[in-house]
Amino acid sequence: MVVTGRTSGILLHPTSLPGPHGVGDLGDVAARFIDWLGEAQQGLWQILPLGPPGAGDSPYDARSSFAGNPLLIALSPLVEWGLLTADEVPPPLPSDPERADFAGAASVKMPALARAFERFEAAGAGELHAAYEDFWHREGDWLADYALYAALRTAHDGLPWYRWEPALVRREPEALAQWRERLDRDVRFQAFLQFVFDRQWHTLKQRANERGIRIVGDIPIYVSHDSADVWAHQDLFTLDEAGQPTMRAGVPPDYFSATGQLWGNPCYRWDALAATGYRWWIDRFRRVRELVDLVRVDHFRGFAAGWQIPAGEETAINGAWVPGPGLDFFQRLQRELGPVPIIVEDLGVITPDVHELREQLGYPGMRVLQFAFGSGSDNPYLPHNYEPNTVVYTGTHDNDTTLGWFRTCPPHEREHALRYLGTDGHDIVWDLIRLAFMSVANAAVVPLQDVLELGSEARMNVPGTASGNWAWRVREDALTPERAHRLASLTDTYGRAAGAGP
Repeated sequence: MVVTGRTSGILLHPTSLPGPHGVGDLGDVAARFIDWLGEAQQGLWQILPLGPPGAGDSPYDARSSFAGNPLLIALSPLVEWGLLTADEVPPPLPSDPERADFAGAASVKMPALARAFERFEAAGAGELHAAYEDFWHREGDWLADYALYAALRTAHDGLPWYRWEPALVRREPEALAQWRERLDRDVRFQAFLQFVFDRQWHTLKQRANERGIRIVGDIPIYVSHDSADVWAHQDLFTLDEAGQPTMRAGVPPDYFSATGQLWGNPCYRWDALAATGYRWWIDRFRRVRELVDLVRVDHFRGFAAGWQIPAGEETAINGAWVPGPGLDFFQRLQRELGPVPIIVEDLGVITPDVHELREQLGYPGMRVLQFAFGSGSDNPYLPHNYEPNTVVYTGTHDNDTTLGWFRTCPPHEREHALRYLGTDGHDIVWDLIRLAFMSVANAAVVPLQDVLELGSEARMNVPGTASGNWAWRVREDALTPERAHRLASLTDTYGRAAGAGP
C-alpha cells in the first residue's frame, strides 16, 4: 500500500499561500505554513502541479511537465545567496491579499530575477555555480528542450509553438541550432530560473520531511498542446504535420454535462510510447518523484481507456474509448523506478476495467464526501462503504468549499447529510472533517478552505470555466494556533497523528 498507516493532511497549492509579490512563494511564508502543519499534527501536504501555468493560470495546463513555476520563486533568499541586494527586492505589491495577482507578480518578479541572473553569471564560479552544474547534469535532458521552448515563445511574442515558422514547428536541426545561438542568453536565463526554483523547492521539502510531513504531488494524465513536452516529442502525440491534434482528449456525456467535456489536449500515441519503453512517461514520473513524496495521478482512468474526440468536433459527444497502456505501463514503471507511491484519481463514472487496474496495482483510490449524499446507502462515497486503502477528501480543488456546497446543494442532499451525521448543521464543516478523520480510510485530506470554514468565495476552480479560477489565497493571519490545535485534536482522537509509513 502507498499509505500503510493512518494519516491526514491539508490540500493547498503554493500559489495560494500569502506572499509579498502577488502570489504565494517558496520563502518564509511557506516555511511557516509547514510549521503550522506540524503544530496541527498533519502528515501530508497535498499540492497541485508545480509547472509553469498556461491558459487561465491553470496548473493543469502547464507549459512543461518537468519545469517549475518561476513565479513561485521567493526573492528574499536571493539576497542571502548574494544575487540581489536588499534594496533590489521590490516592495510588496498593493494587491488583494485573498486573490492571486499572477500578472502583477510577473511584472515585479521577472525583472528582479533577470538582475539576479546577471549577478550569477558575472560571478562565474563558486558554490552556487557548482550546484547549477550539478542541476544541469541531472536534469539536462528535459531542461535543454524547455529552456529553448520558453525562450522561443518569448521571442515569438507568446505565440504557441505550432504558430512559429515551419522549420521550428518541425524542429529542423539547422533552425534549432540557429535560434539556440541567437537566444543563447535567454536560454541560459530560463535554465537559471529552473535551478533557483529547484533549489528553493528542495529546501522547503526538506523542512517538511524533517517535521514528518510528506508532500503529495499531482500528475495530470494529459499535457497542454502548447507545451515543451508536445513540441519536443511530437511523435508521441496524435498530431498532424502542422502540429495540430487529430484527436483530442475529453470525457463523454454524463450526468454533469449532456455534451461531455472537450478538453482539447492532444491524445497519446500509446503504441509509439510503448516502442520506447514508455521513456517520456517514466522520465516524467522520475522528475515528479524528485519533487514530492507521493504522486496523485489525475484521470487515472485514461490509463485503462481514454475518450478521444476527432478534431473539428465542437463537443465531446462523437468520441470513442481508446485503450490505454494499462498494466504494462505500470509494470515497466516499477521495473525502472522501483515502487512508486501513487494515489489514483478515480472519480466520476468509472468502468469495471478501471477498478480492476487499480486493484491489480494496489493503489488507493479517492472518495469525496460531497458526493456521498442524496442517494442510497450503497453510495461508494459514504464512509461505511470504504476500505482502508483509500484517501478521503471533504472536497477537492474542483469542488466548492464544504460550506459553499452545503449552502447550495439540493434539499434532499442536505437532509441526508444531516441525518447521516446526526447533527443540526450548525458546525457542518467540522462535522464533515470529523467524518473524514473517523473513517477507516488510511488517509484523510482537507482543503485549507474547509479548515478555515470559508464559503464559495474561496473556491479554487469551477470546471468548465476558462477564467476566474486558481486565484484564491489564504490570509496570513488566518493560520491561527487555535485552528491548528482544533485540527490536531481530531488527528489525535482518530489515530492519525502517528502518520504513515515510509
